Amino acid sequence: MTAIDTYLQFILDNAPYFYYIPGSGPDTSWGRGAAPAAFAIDFLYEAHQDKRLENKKTNIYDKIVSLADFILTQQCTDDTKKAYGGFRSNETSDYYYSVDACRVIPALLEAYELTRTVDYLNAAKLAGATFLKTMQDKQTQGGFARAVTVVDEWLLQMDIECLYGLIGLKMLAEKHDAANATQYETMMSKALGFLREGFENLWLHYDPADSKWHRVGLTENEIQDDPLAYALLGLYAYEGWSLSCEKVYEFINTVPASADFPGYNPNICWSGYIDVLKRKAASDYYDCVTSGILHDIRAAKDKPSLELSVQTVNAHHQQFMFWGAKFNDYSCVENKQSIITVSWLGLLLLRYTPVRTPFTAILEEFGENVTLRSVLQSSETLSYGEPINIKAFVRLAMPEELVIEPGYTVTDFMTVYTLIPIRHHDKLTRHGVDCEVGPVELFRFRGEPLYYRAMCRRLISS
Repeated sequence: MTAIDTYLQFILDNAPYFYYIPGSGPDTSWGRGAAPAAFAIDFLYEAHQDKRLENKKTNIYDKIVSLADFILTQQCTDDTKKAYGGFRSNETSDYYYSVDACRVIPALLEAYELTRTVDYLNAAKLAGATFLKTMQDKQTQGGFARAVTVVDEWLLQMDIECLYGLIGLKMLAEKHDAANATQYETMMSKALGFLREGFENLWLHYDPADSKWHRVGLTENEIQDDPLAYALLGLYAYEGWSLSCEKVYEFINTVPASADFPGYNPNICWSGYIDVLKRKAASDYYDCVTSGILHDIRAAKDKPSLELSVQTVNAHHQQFMFWGAKFNDYSCVENKQSIITVSWLGLLLLRYTPVRTPFTAILEEFGENVTLRSVLQSSETLSYGEPINIKAFVRLAMPEELVIEPGYTVTDFMTVYTLIPIRHHDKLTRHGVDCEVGPVELFRFRGEPLYYRAMCRRLISS
């Protein structure tokens, strides 16, 4: 089975559970929820249109219907409650979170577009025009209150992740509920007017109890990556590659490897926790879902990272089904495969098309196949990850470019140009000869990453 086939069957078998435990079955402690159902619909909606999966269309359609019907059972339909129009966070919860409505609205609208079932459209409109309006009106600033219970108890913090809701509100305003377009536009404007400050400064939520923005950790230096990724995608879908989007993406995606975590590579995926003051990963694992969340942005604005993330996920698609994969060997943090993660990675692979730029045309014409191994340890003894095959344009070094150390000759050096992001101390193998990558330069065109260049030196001992 291909990675897409594997992911599709997994979703067909296990959504809307949050997690599946290999060797055991669905994780009943978390149970089923509207969020995994919604993200599964997002994946299945595109899978239904993909010619590679033509023979699965009936099964995909039926699953979308069952997931959308399940979501309807999680919606509060008691119009005397503040939660009216919202969705339970899971089947046994009394909490109705704003962010769950933000996640669900696009999925219900997709299910409506496919099936023309009016109940799905009405549920999405109720979630947007009523529930999210209630959650926004509870605050004076313009964000959305985090949650309300079925007995009208409130969590009043405002999460920047709710910027993801711009996707669904925009869909309602522009296509599915034009009669209320002015209301949706006002809601989006108010949300952006307040949440943009927190987003740009890498905060996670605002707490009206102390009138301050907050992150996580004792010193509040750390962020969780996925709320920022969801917020980034929502804002990008709403206003394109704005200065706000560029600022946040470039900051997080250029956090380098560190002495603590030399194997970390943000071009593949983002760390589960990131120390934004020290600019370093604060966990030893990738939050696998971000490879998928970032697809649309990378396809438009960072093609080298897209290419590396897709190659990595394809090569390790079984390991990436778990919510967290260790930097060094992609082993799982916890023995739980995530329906949400697999849905987003399925979208990544469905949407991916090979990168085509003027530089890739040069690689196709004049490049050669080399093998890249990412450095994992930078102590006295270097270690490397599994090899991936990449294209590189290789130029032999000129004597005037070099300061030659004892034991080397000019023929031991070469300059390489690659689309795939390479890093200092990575190992590159050409014609059976191992070389160490020196300091790397990134070249941009109109602000976007175009290619990487580095001088490489033969490894005397590898």
